[in-house]
Amino acid sequence: MKTSGADHQIIWLQPEAAAKPLIGQACNGCGVCCAAEPCPVARVFLWQWRGACRAVEWHADVKQYRCGMLLRPVHYVRYLPLWFEARCRSWIRRWIAAGVACDSDADADADADADAHIE
Repeated sequence: MKTSGADHQIIWLQPEAAAKPLIGQACNGCGVCCAAEPCPVARVFLWQWRGACRAVEWHADVKQYRCGMLLRPVHYVRYLPLWFEARCRSWIRRWIAAGVACDSDADADADADADAHIE
């Protein structure tokens, strides 16, 4: 994956994951954005500032990555009251624009990364 200029970052995704859509196209659950860097939700709630998000989950049944903070925030934030989970999900859905459109400017190149690691 190429992030900008000469900076390169290697991310590991399931081979069955969809290719990253262009910015503005519908989100397809490819996982590139979550594997490249933590979103504001991960920074605020998980105190994670770099690397792949700890809350990204692979769902083999639909062959998509999903946000664990959106699906089950209590699993990731231990002291989150159960009664607050629904409201938290609503906020998280809005903050990450879940399922709306791709907003990752990462230039994912699966072929180049795969070729580089075959040696």
